[in-house]
Amino acid sequence: MSRGWTRLQVWTFWGAFVCIGLLLAWPLPSGAQSGALFSSKAANSGTSNTSGSPTAPGVLLSAGRHVVSTEQVRAELLVHAPQGIQAGQTFWLGLQIEHQPDWHTYWQNPGDSGLPTRLQWQLPAGLQAGDIAWPLPKKFPIGTLANYGYEGRLLLAVPITVSANFKFPANAPLTVQLQADWLVCRKECIPQEGQFVLNLASAAPQSPQAAWFEKARALSPQKMAPRQASNPGASGGQTTLSADSKQLNLQVKDLPDSWRGQTLSAFPITPNVVHNAAVQGKDWTQNWQGAVWNAQIPVSEERGDSPRSMRWVLAAGPESSPKAPAFELETLVVGTWPALTQAPPAEISPALAKALAENARLAEKPASSSTTALGLTLAILGALAGGLLLNLMPCVFPILAIKVLGFAQGHTSQSQHRAAGLAYTLGVVLSFMLLGGLMLAFRAAGEQLGWGFQLQSPPVVAGLALLFTLLGLNLAGVFEFGHMLPSSLATLQSRHPTVNAGLSGVLAVAVASPCTAPFMGASLGLAIALPVWQALMVFAAMGVGMALPYMAASWWPGIARALPRPGTWMVTFRQAMAFPMFATVVWLLWVLGQQTGIDGASGLLALLLSVAWLVWALGLRGRTRWILSSLALATLMWLGSSWLPQALREAPTDPVASASGTGQAAGTLTANAPTWQAWSETALQAHLAADRPVFVDFTAAWCVTCQYNKKTTLADAQLLADFAQHQVVLMRADWTRRDPAITQALTALGRSGVPVYVLHAPGRAPQLLSELPSVAEMQTALQGLAAR
Repeated sequence: MSRGWTRLQVWTFWGAFVCIGLLLAWPLPSGAQSGALFSSKAANSGTSNTSGSPTAPGVLLSAGRHVVSTEQVRAELLVHAPQGIQAGQTFWLGLQIEHQPDWHTYWQNPGDSGLPTRLQWQLPAGLQAGDIAWPLPKKFPIGTLANYGYEGRLLLAVPITVSANFKFPANAPLTVQLQADWLVCRKECIPQEGQFVLNLASAAPQSPQAAWFEKARALSPQKMAPRQASNPGASGGQTTLSADSKQLNLQVKDLPDSWRGQTLSAFPITPNVVHNAAVQGKDWTQNWQGAVWNAQIPVSEERGDSPRSMRWVLAAGPESSPKAPAFELETLVVGTWPALTQAPPAEISPALAKALAENARLAEKPASSSTTALGLTLAILGALAGGLLLNLMPCVFPILAIKVLGFAQGHTSQSQHRAAGLAYTLGVVLSFMLLGGLMLAFRAAGEQLGWGFQLQSPPVVAGLALLFTLLGLNLAGVFEFGHMLPSSLATLQSRHPTVNAGLSGVLAVAVASPCTAPFMGASLGLAIALPVWQALMVFAAMGVGMALPYMAASWWPGIARALPRPGTWMVTFRQAMAFPMFATVVWLLWVLGQQTGIDGASGLLALLLSVAWLVWALGLRGRTRWILSSLALATLMWLGSSWLPQALREAPTDPVASASGTGQAAGTLTANAPTWQAWSETALQAHLAADRPVFVDFTAAWCVTCQYNKKTTLADAQLLADFAQHQVVLMRADWTRRDPAITQALTALGRSGVPVYVLHAPGRAPQLLSELPSVAEMQTALQGLAAR
């Protein structure tokens, strides 16, 4: 056994070298992605047919089609070209949205919450898209808030200008692509998106949808000429800020004669200024003075802007059902705005910004040098304990066990044991510092990465699976390295046992690093915010913790004396240790399947089979060895050059599977059907704005701790019933692949790896739970919701 295991260390070195090479060579994302808290994208995407069959909300709804259907809306891309698609002309494209009863989407100024529908066009050269011709909206009061949007059926029409030198394709259709994002709400809100493709076969006039475009044109406000500051008597309007800055006095001239004496509705296009929930005729008033209409509109207490002009849409009738025609005008603001207390982040409504500021205030803790020193000390202690627990991982334990059993061999002295212990510790500590330093360097360069980032790369996962297959086959006795390597290389580490021990530490870290053990989460989160030298101290402490068992065995002779005497049992033990290695390969194959789909997993299986064939053939003798090994090598080269690179490409992201009952939003709960929905910051904030608590599970397929918690605590029937009782929305943030949005969310929580479990409650700071939460801990956190 001694010679076989010694030779095995040769492959340990080359395997670790290959894995680190794959990690460094695999391209990272081109740049960090960032965005406002309320981005318009859903976190995950999927596909849907066009027959109206239900589709999970919050997903990519169509690919290559002009119709998208969900349980809440039906969206269709339409074209209107009455003069054809000719050079120098203008035609229209539009997204028609038909809402189910009680559901609505949002206007360009959504009000106190919500998001406007966004259209992103991909047009052929020579075509230029204009702005959306927004139809007249209506107001949706929601408690102390109010939104602006649409019910029923609407058409968002966009003018398309054709350049003077445009030529319609001679032998191919004209392809128009649209990426649309919308937020659809009832009492709950669901972010959705769709990809549309429209193939126009001819440049001839096309007007089958003329009635809808004509109706959209009639509902689109007509623009009024602005009043000139030098001529107050001119047509248009003016807005005057009151002396106490709490009210806007809007004055408009030259409105239609038929409107005189009627109640008008005023919709602010300029966001984050007026009190949207002000009740017409009560909180804001209006009157006519001849042909001049005057309105007194309150300013929001959470005002987020100080505009020099205001844009308005005016229409006759109540705000809940205004009537066309409508007029759009821009008015100068007369008066001086008081300074803003704090500018809210872009695209966050003032009401939501106020709630977020309160959350930040509750979570804020004054920093001092003493607390910083204490935090660093606790981080180092947590990293030390977490590193110690990493030894219990099934892929690390065999390495540690076999290394410790090496002490039972009588031909090594105590000084050699201690030298091996120091080398193993040095290999572990330096490897942790290397991985930590790489992560910090990439983050400093703008990459959104966290702990375990190397297993977000399919080639690294495949490389580790290959390494562990070879280690398992060697431990099982299928082949010996001495039969296929030059003698000088095969005996290299028998001459350098200290190097052998150090490389064993490198291998252990490569496998154990993806997951965070208990006590490690807070330590890693703090490390990424510390100066580099302090952060590296935390990573070094993690390595020391992981190396402690082997270090203790090497320096404490009593451990070696307690081990059984050498004998045939060591051969049996070595072969038995092959099975945890193969179990690790199974796990890595599952991880790869999550990243690349069934093609990636089956491609890697074929590669591993070919490798096993090759190493077995190399252990034969005579002509048979060269014939079979040549065939195996040819198969391996073919797989590695043709099939496997294609198979290892990441598959499109699938949404978290969740079954939603009729009329029930994804992610909400009933007593009998707890469901999970894919996490996104947009959906999270929408639920919190609707006064619903949210529990988020930050997880990854390659995280063993995550999978253990998912199958135990998070699957507990009583806990799921408690979630349902408290109407907690369950969200899952899958970090199996690189996702800058999830990385940013983890950073905001003070974490850099998974698992992370957090309970959000409206108006409160997020509550972080432990990495190995018990059912009792989770239930205690839920009981705190009752005190809201």
